[in-house]
Amino acid sequence: MPALPVTDTPAPASKVPEPQVLHVVTEDDNVRIEELRVRGLTQRITVHPKIPGMPAYDIVPPQGGKLPQDDKSAGQRVWLKLDF
Repeated sequence: MPALPVTDTPAPASKVPEPQVLHVVTEDDNVRIEELRVRGLTQRITVHPKIPGMPAYDIVPPQGGKLPQDDKSAGQRVWLKLDF
């Protein structure tokens, strides 16, 4: 059985580019805010207060494709009950 020739050509790249994912962290003396953006759209905002006993919570980002007046949940606070 003949051996297969070895080539240095890379595997063909996918025609669909990977989405740009950006983690933005803003912090001061009282709070740390983590924001996850995918393709430039905010997917998740998590607030970590530095006050002892104050739990972390999420802020619901606006949904893409909805008008601000139609997106009633945008900007609402969601408490994180379970943390793994």
